Amino acid sequence: MNETIKTILTRKSIRSYKEEQISDSDLELLIDAGIHAPTGGNSQSWNFTVIQNKEKLLELNRLVKESFAELIVDENTYRSKRAGKISSQQETYSFYYNAPTLILVSNAREYSNAMADCSAAIENIMLAGKSLGLGSCWINQLTWFCDEEKVRATLTHYGIPENYIVCGGVALGYCASNTDKLVPRKKADVNIIR
Repeated sequence: MNETIKTILTRKSIRSYKEEQISDSDLELLIDAGIHAPTGGNSQSWNFTVIQNKEKLLELNRLVKESFAELIVDENTYRSKRAGKISSQQETYSFYYNAPTLILVSNAREYSNAMADCSAAIENIMLAGKSLGLGSCWINQLTWFCDEEKVRATLTHYGIPENYIVCGGVALGYCASNTDKLVPRKKADVNIIR
């Protein structure tokens, strides 16, 4: 099987990481893969924020937990937000699964293709990570809470421009276990018009 297709078909979300930090050379390759993603009108207006400092990651985790505590949910709330609110009440909660590296991808709030461009970059980073033997998981919590006052102040302090929103993040590191199975894919609705 073609190696690129194999990488796509075998990548899975990892939620348990070793403490060992990824190498600087791998990080450079991951960012390079991200910036080679397509963008609307070739804008390339994204911003990549790499956080590897454990104390700063724990600070963000505390802010996410506070944001979940204040979040009002009901049966119409996105199920991952409802589940996140419950999980965040646990003392061991970590929105980034204690990965040693978190890459946040942000873009200009007023740019209408921000989410699509950043999503393509995130997917490239995750696929590149898989090819390098790294585990990854898409992280949404800072997308949901990036405009909360304390979260926004911290993100700005970490170099994310005030007019940028976090479109997503990637937790990255070496897998703590290899026992996770691939989640079966649902049958997709496919219409082929010839």
